[in-house]
Amino acid sequence: MIPTRNPLRALGKRPLAGAIMPACLFALAMFSASCQQAANSKQTNGVPAVPVTVAQAEQREVPITLSAVGNMLPFSTVQIKTMVSAEIMRAGFSDGDFVRKGQLLFQLDPRSFEADLLKAKGQLEKDKATAVTARANANRYSALFKEGVVARELYEQMVSTADQAEAAVLADQGAVESARVNVTFTKIFSPIDGRTGGMQLYPGNVSKANDLPLVTINQVTPIYASFSIPEQFLPEVKERLTKGSLKVAATIPNTSVPVDVGKVTFVDNTVDRTTGMITLRATFPNKDRVLWPGQFITVVLTLSNRPNATIVPFQAVQSGQQGPYMYVVKQDKTVEMRLVKLGPQYKEQLVIDDGVKPGETVVTDGHIRLVPGAKVEFKTAQTAAEPGQGKS
Repeated sequence: MIPTRNPLRALGKRPLAGAIMPACLFALAMFSASCQQAANSKQTNGVPAVPVTVAQAEQREVPITLSAVGNMLPFSTVQIKTMVSAEIMRAGFSDGDFVRKGQLLFQLDPRSFEADLLKAKGQLEKDKATAVTARANANRYSALFKEGVVARELYEQMVSTADQAEAAVLADQGAVESARVNVTFTKIFSPIDGRTGGMQLYPGNVSKANDLPLVTINQVTPIYASFSIPEQFLPEVKERLTKGSLKVAATIPNTSVPVDVGKVTFVDNTVDRTTGMITLRATFPNKDRVLWPGQFITVVLTLSNRPNATIVPFQAVQSGQQGPYMYVVKQDKTVEMRLVKLGPQYKEQLVIDDGVKPGETVVTDGHIRLVPGAKVEFKTAQTAAEPGQGKS
């Protein structure tokens, strides 16, 4: 017997296979269309979108500042020298100490000067007694001369002797004062508040009068900063000084926080013709003694404030043959190249005087692959606000 196929089973399989195949083809077509749409969203005329980082131009009040390199100078410097030659018995400070005005710095051996003072006083008393006797004799001879008892020559001689004795008394008084001053010179006091350097002569050494300084004292509270600025800023500096003080912030290199704020107290009377710079000096309170003589700092002058200034990150500005420019992202996420007019720098941003408006989106990274009209996509979400939707 020849087996036969079940016609119902055969008919049942064919309709099921015919229903599955069109469904698979439809799903495949939808997936391909979705991929194509995603690809097309990242391309313009077949060119892939360029990944960039963007930021928005902001509007705020910006202080107009001028930076320069300054060198710190002590407010005053005093070299301590001895006025007499004597042995140094002791010092009232250590190397590098802060000393106060009137503080004892050195005590010299006073014994020889005290002896000279006593000797001068003794000579003064002796000459005073001689002068009194000489003046009495002169008065007596004056009466005798009037009576005609003594000759004029003898009378005049007695008067001259009395005058010489009194002159000797005046000289002795000067010697006493000189000896007294020499005694005071054996104690050396600080004339200012300041910080001492290293001692050049230590106790036990003999100092010579007006020879090498024993120590140098620098006054550092307050303290000066000397710096130079281009001459084109001089009119604005002078105008600010006529209206009031001109503030200056001192910043130590490699830091961003001002360590002290002072004011301009000196403007030189001559512009350097070789450099076109003029020297200024600012005075800082330096209460914490952070600033030090000889130290190099960055000084920042605040000349004025500019309200409603447009600022962008400095990375957004590029240099071209026609001048500085930026790429601005439009609403369709294509870029437009714009020439801009730069203003002063404000922290890590630049003031834009013309070319960009507040709220516009500018490219800060990825410029190298951009051309005008290129399509872009944002790298990060933090600056991926839609172009044109920022704050105005």
